[in-house]
Order: sequence, then C-alpha cells, then structure tokens
Amino acid sequence: MTWTANSGNRSSARTAAAYAVVLALGGCSQQEATATAAATQQLGLWVTESGNLEVEVAPCGKALCGTVVKVLANRSMADPSKTMAGDAPSPLGMKVLIDFVPSGDGEWQGQAYNRENGKTYDCLMSLASADQLKIRPYVVAPLFGRTQIWRRAVASSEQP
Repeated sequence: MTWTANSGNRSSARTAAAYAVVLALGGCSQQEATATAAATQQLGLWVTESGNLEVEVAPCGKALCGTVVKVLANRSMADPSKTMAGDAPSPLGMKVLIDFVPSGDGEWQGQAYNRENGKTYDCLMSLASADQLKIRPYVVAPLFGRTQIWRRAVASSEQP
C-alpha cells in the first residue's frame, strides 16, 4: 500500500509516518520496534464514550498521549443527561491521556485526566478492535476501575 501526504486522511498519514519512524530506527531493539509498530494501531482520532470529545492519540516523546482536538458536546460524563457548567474551561487542547507506554500483551499503561473532577488516574489502554479503543482508568488497581470504549472518529473526508 502506498501512502501519500495528499490522501486527505490525517489518521492514515500519521500511521504512515509512524511506520516510517519504525523503519528509520533500524538500530533499535526488535522489542522496541515491535512496541512502536503496535502503537500505530492506537494512533489517530477517537471519540470518547460519552461522545463529548474527539481526542487525537499521537506520540509524545517515547510515549503516547491523547489531546482533545474537537468538542462535540458538553454533557457530563457521570450523567449524560446533564450539561457541564457553562463556566468550565474549554477542554480544547487538553491532554487527557498522558504518557502511555507498552506494558505487555497489547496493553499500554499511563494516566487519564478527568476534566470533571480535575483528578488524574492510572489507566490501561488497549485495542478492543480496529475501531474501538478500550480505556480503563482506575484507583489503586485495575480491578477498581471502569472500562470505557472509545470509537475511532470518521475523518470528514470519509463521511458520506
């Protein structure tokens, strides 16, 4: 498959760029190259489970991070029937997934920021399928968490 910069699909272009980085790092260990290649599956645009935010997962140093690139709605995550306070700061540009690194078996370990309560939680991230990202913020241990399923955002050029 050939990737072009003019494809109009930002997610595909970023994935292609990540593969290029993996190829360029020929001197790195096979484990590092495998982890980097696996990361490309998580890269791209994702819509949070609540449908409020579009988050771009992208490399940040040697890790992956997720930054809010679009606000789709302003509902409470705890109670989707309620709207967030109008005086709350805009989440646009906010880093909500922080420093995710491979932890084995296709899982990534990092932190998730909850904009509603201002707290940061330990978090696991993995692919549930090609179009579903499993996010599990927790307190103390993953057993004490709640899994969210984010869905891959449809690029505007791919919408009907």
